[in-house]
Amino acid sequence: MTQVTERIPKRPARRSSKPNGQWKVDGTEPLNANEEMKAKDNGLNVRERIETIYAEGGFASIDPEDLHGRFRWWGLYTQRKQGIPGGKTATLEPHELEDEYFMLRVRIDGGALTSEQLRVIGGISTEFARDTADMTDRQNVQLHWIDVRDMPEIWRRLEAVNLNTTEACGDVPRVILGSPVAGIAADELIDPTPTIHEVARRYVGNPEFANLPRKFKSAITGHPSQDVVHEINDIALVAVEHPELGIGFDLWVGGGLSAAPRLGERLGVFVSEEQAPDVWEGVVSIFRDYGFRRLRNRARLKFLLADWGVEKFRQVLQDEYLGYELPDGPAAPVPSEPGDHSGVHEQKDGRFYVGLTPLVGRVSGTILTSLADLLEKHGSERLRTTPHQKIVALDIAAEKVESFVAGARELGLEAEPGLLARSAIACTGIEYCKLAIVDTKDTAASAIREIESRLEDHTGKLPKKLSLHVNGCPNSCARIQTADIGLKGQLITNDAGEQVSGFQVHLGGTLATSEDGQAGLGRTVRGLKVAADELPDYVTTLLDRYSEGSTDGESFAAWANRVEDEDLS
Repeated sequence: MTQVTERIPKRPARRSSKPNGQWKVDGTEPLNANEEMKAKDNGLNVRERIETIYAEGGFASIDPEDLHGRFRWWGLYTQRKQGIPGGKTATLEPHELEDEYFMLRVRIDGGALTSEQLRVIGGISTEFARDTADMTDRQNVQLHWIDVRDMPEIWRRLEAVNLNTTEACGDVPRVILGSPVAGIAADELIDPTPTIHEVARRYVGNPEFANLPRKFKSAITGHPSQDVVHEINDIALVAVEHPELGIGFDLWVGGGLSAAPRLGERLGVFVSEEQAPDVWEGVVSIFRDYGFRRLRNRARLKFLLADWGVEKFRQVLQDEYLGYELPDGPAAPVPSEPGDHSGVHEQKDGRFYVGLTPLVGRVSGTILTSLADLLEKHGSERLRTTPHQKIVALDIAAEKVESFVAGARELGLEAEPGLLARSAIACTGIEYCKLAIVDTKDTAASAIREIESRLEDHTGKLPKKLSLHVNGCPNSCARIQTADIGLKGQLITNDAGEQVSGFQVHLGGTLATSEDGQAGLGRTVRGLKVAADELPDYVTTLLDRYSEGSTDGESFAAWANRVEDEDLS
């Protein structure tokens, strides 16, 4: 960022002809039904009603305003009723799409779990969630088929091992992403765990920050691989070494994807470890007080940053919320390694951590419980979830690594995944999500298996990495714009004139990478859509063209952004 040499003058706030619902500009009068719901009763208050009324009376007893609003503050969304095709998604009302069961997110700040906690999640899955469990790309574990009658017991079990679902969804500070190798990696610059814990302690469940314009996503890492997808979070703190001030954080703000993607920007400041919680509070407070609330599709921090620019944002942060100037700071170096932590790596204490891939994040309660047993059998009681739908097992002794890797493979958790499996991500899809149009998990897993079987005989060059992200609707929960190959679900018409499940294709997206040196959103090719059952043919054809047309050392993303549309169709 260019150094700020001039303070932005304070001007009296002026009410626009059509207010945006910015509390510090327009006042706090609610301008839509969602804001009215939050103003009437803080979402955190719904837990008491769940435990004392709805768990007793069942689904039919739930107030619709709580059901479709405040339940999210405790990690609960109604799931999609089974059997409703994708073509009905946009034509049915929400209550017609929903089942009388819930998706539940277990919040895991920093992705840190013990084997005991994992076993509790696994037990909840098998007993209350029909053995369902998915690793999300926000380091949470997501369960399905939850009955509201079971929530008091589920919370009791989670909280007995210091887990919770507080603000796992809703217009609140969502889970804080953290480096999966925090505190154990030999090349770590700083352990972000104390900062993550302090932010969570102060602000998660705090009523002052439980009514934001929309969700607020955070990421903090001390690892040089920049392993928390910092460019697409509302706030991110990335470890950096200042030439005079030592090691601290580089501050990023305003990232987010969905239908209007925008990469975050550096404010150009250096944040010390001691300052980090206060800076986090300042940024989220700006969002609370100045964020756009009138229109839900503009109620994210990225729209405020686009309106203000980084210089004004920095000045408001310093003048109105911190009360002091932050020093200018350098950018963190470009990573020299991938940030998914797949495979076997030595820890700073001489033991090893093992990055495991459950294909497209799909696991089960049975698998999670078995993994807890496997960890303890091999002398470990710690693991981490990752922002890439992966699991990292910690503290494995050198002589036990081979046995652990073999045991994990028997559970479907692969330490040596194939080219596509390693970087594949898929959202929940039509199986459970009311917004989805197509299937994602099974479609992606089947396509990956078929493509990788074909690649066994591939004689040409292949890229060092290839990320495949599959999303069931336009909202980009699976980060399609940042993948080498991103697939956005939609219904398409095939050559026979039939309406079938398919995908719009995004190509050449990338986040922190050692190959290209910068992040960028993928491109779309006009008119390019691929039917779900044609994915293996399309991807293998694409890889053949990459093999023939790429230069030595050229990444797939660089090649895809360089060539003509016809090479990608």
